[in-house]
Amino acid sequence: MSSTASGKNGTWRNWGGNVSARPARQVAPASVEELAAAVRRAAEDGLKVKAVGTGHSFTSIAATDGVLIRPHLLTGIRGIDRASMTVTVEAGTPLKRLNTALAREGLSLTNMGDIMEQTVSGATSTGTHGTGRESASIAAQIKGLELVTADGSVLTCSEKENPEVFAAARIGLGALGVVTAITFAVEPLFLLTAREEPMPFERVLAEFDQLWAENEHFEFYWFPHTGSTNTKRNNRSAGPEQPVGPLAGWFEDEFLSNGVFQVAQWAGRAVPAGIPAIARVSSRALSARTYTDIPYKVFTSPRRVRFVEMEYAVPREALTETLRELRTMVDRSGLRVSFPVEVRTAPADDIALSTASGRDSAYIAVHMFRGTPYQAYFTAAERIFTAYEGRPHWGKVHTRDAEYFSRVYPRFGEFTELRNRLDPERLFQNDYVRRVLGA
Repeated sequence: MSSTASGKNGTWRNWGGNVSARPARQVAPASVEELAAAVRRAAEDGLKVKAVGTGHSFTSIAATDGVLIRPHLLTGIRGIDRASMTVTVEAGTPLKRLNTALAREGLSLTNMGDIMEQTVSGATSTGTHGTGRESASIAAQIKGLELVTADGSVLTCSEKENPEVFAAARIGLGALGVVTAITFAVEPLFLLTAREEPMPFERVLAEFDQLWAENEHFEFYWFPHTGSTNTKRNNRSAGPEQPVGPLAGWFEDEFLSNGVFQVAQWAGRAVPAGIPAIARVSSRALSARTYTDIPYKVFTSPRRVRFVEMEYAVPREALTETLRELRTMVDRSGLRVSFPVEVRTAPADDIALSTASGRDSAYIAVHMFRGTPYQAYFTAAERIFTAYEGRPHWGKVHTRDAEYFSRVYPRFGEFTELRNRLDPERLFQNDYVRRVLGA
C-alpha cells in the first residue's frame, strides 16, 4: 500500500494551514477490501483511525496520531442508474470530478456548495452546503452509502437497508466508520441563470424574506466596515446558455475575486488601519452581471485566497437580527475585518447532525485572511451566534462541545447511541470528535 503525506516528515496539514498532525502511518487503500483490512489492522495495533479528504476543514476533525486513511485511490463513478436517477461514486472522488462526469452524461446534482475541490465523503460528512429555498445540503441528496465499521465489516445503508444508520451516517463526522461509497440522487442537466448585483446592506435585510421567497437560490456577501453587499440569485432557466466569456470570467473571477483580493488581503495584513478603506474599494469592485450556464459552473467559483472560517446556522427567522448584532459588534470593537461575511439559507432536513436538522436555517460565515489573528473576531461572533442557539459547521472553527450540542440538536442522543453501537471502542475517535460528541 502506498502512503502519501502533505507535509514534511509525515506531517499532515489542512488547507487553511491552522491544523497539523503526525499520524503513526498513512495508508492509501485501492479497494474497499484493503480499507477494511487497514481498519482491522489499526484496531489490532491499538491505533485510532481517521479518513481525510482534501483538508478543507478548519477544525481538527480529520487529525490523528494513529492511522490516517487517504482516499485518493478510491475515486470514480461505480455506476449510474437512470431508472432510479442515482449515481454511485467512490468516497474519495472530488466533487469537481463528479460534476464534470455527470455533466458529460447529461446529469446534475440539484444543489452544490461554492467550492468543489473537496472529496464527496469529506464534503458530506461535515455537512457542506450551498444555498437554497427548497434544495438542501449535499448530504441531503444522498440515497445510499457504504461504510466500513469498527470491526472491519462493510455496511450498506439506505432508507430501506439499515435505515437508522442511514439517518445519521449521511453527516457522520467520521465517527461512525469510514465511508467508502455514496449514492446521490441526480436529475437531468439543467441551466441556471445567475444574477449578481450590489445592494445596500439595509435594503437586503429589509427585503430578505422576499428575496429568499422569490429565488430558488439566494445568497449575499456583506463587506464589514461598509453598508454594501453583493447579492447573487440563481434560478432555473429555459436557456439559451450564456456563460461568462473567458476574458470577463478571468477578469472578474480570477483577477478581481482572487488576484486583486489577495493583494488587498496582504495590504490589510500589513496595515490593518487601512482595511475599512480597502473594504470600501472591494465592495465596489464587482459590478452587476447576469449569465446562464450548467449548475456546477454557476454554483461554484475558484477560491485561491487562503483563509480561516467560522460558520453558524441560525434559525432563518433570526437572520436579520443576528446580522445587525454582528454589524454593531464589528463597528464598536475596533476590529479590522478584510473578508466579506457570507449569508446563505437551507430548508429543514431530517439528518440527525445536519446544521439544518428540523429547522429552516440561515448560514452566516465569517472569515479572516490566513495568517491574521482571528480569535477576537470569531469569539465575539460566536457569542452572538450561540445566543440564537446557532449550530456551527462541523468543518469550521468553533469552540462548542457535546453538552452544548445536546441542547441545540433534538436528535443528538440518537446519534450518540448509534455511535455506541457501531464504535463501542472509539476506534474512530480523536480530540475533536471527543469534544463534540462526548467521550
